[in-house]
Amino acid sequence: MKRQNQSSVVEFILLGFSNFPELQEQLFGVFLVVYLGTLMGNAIIIVTISLEQSLHVPMYLFLQNLSVVDVSFSAVIMPEMLVVLSTEKTLITFAECFAQMYFILFFGGTECFLLGAMAYDRFAAICHPLSYPMIMNKRVFMKLLIISWLLGFMLGTVQTTWVFSFPFCGPNEINHISCETPAVLELACADTFLFEIYAFTGTVLIIMVPFVLILLSYVRILFAILKMPSATGRQKAFSTCASHLTSVTLFYGTASMTYLQPKSGYSPETKKVMSLSYSLLTPLLNPLIYSLRNSEMKRALMKLWRRKVDSHIF
Repeated sequence: MKRQNQSSVVEFILLGFSNFPELQEQLFGVFLVVYLGTLMGNAIIIVTISLEQSLHVPMYLFLQNLSVVDVSFSAVIMPEMLVVLSTEKTLITFAECFAQMYFILFFGGTECFLLGAMAYDRFAAICHPLSYPMIMNKRVFMKLLIISWLLGFMLGTVQTTWVFSFPFCGPNEINHISCETPAVLELACADTFLFEIYAFTGTVLIIMVPFVLILLSYVRILFAILKMPSATGRQKAFSTCASHLTSVTLFYGTASMTYLQPKSGYSPETKKVMSLSYSLLTPLLNPLIYSLRNSEMKRALMKLWRRKVDSHIF
């Protein structure tokens, strides 16, 4: 093991799924399909919303930003994992590891705040339909969007800088699928108690507070939907909110179990599965959830498809 100034590790070993060598080829195939599906599904949403003028409203522009985050989140983790599974290359340099940690926190934090902003948008649209254009005007939309990205940037910068300041003098094996903070922190050669208090508090504020506010918003939304006189209106509102709530529950649920658990809370294998849920499964499912359960998205996709077919014919 290489060292820097006799105290700092200059490379880590990502163990990933090395405990199951007989499954490496199958896992490579599954993760490759997941990655390609994530890229394709989110790219379709990004392009569709960009090209279809009728979708240039806060709800779909938030969704477009969510797709950008999901593609980026997946790209931070998947290529390295595929390389490890295909070539058994498990070394990752110190700098690469902390760069990966930074972007996981950056895009993960941004997604937390974006989902919260999307819940507020739906709350305003369903509970206050007449005043919605004023509540969610362009200025408010841009503020929510910028704040979501800015808070994600701050989370990644502060937390990664702090973890980066700890000495790492061995062992250098990270028993995880990526350089996530809890897994890397276990290798630090210093007292991390103060950081753990900060990380726990920050995680509660970043994950649990938005999650609770989202749930409260949907309680209000549910009562508002039940009061709607039109059965078609109720069905449309339920469909839109159900898709969002499905994504929210999957993402916040598994992320909170990973970042709010005590060190000995779960086995390393369980932690890997939970990490896969919010970092790989959610980016794959979001396009399916939002496009298949949303009539306007489906109409826009069909419109663009017919336009493409007609252009080839004529």
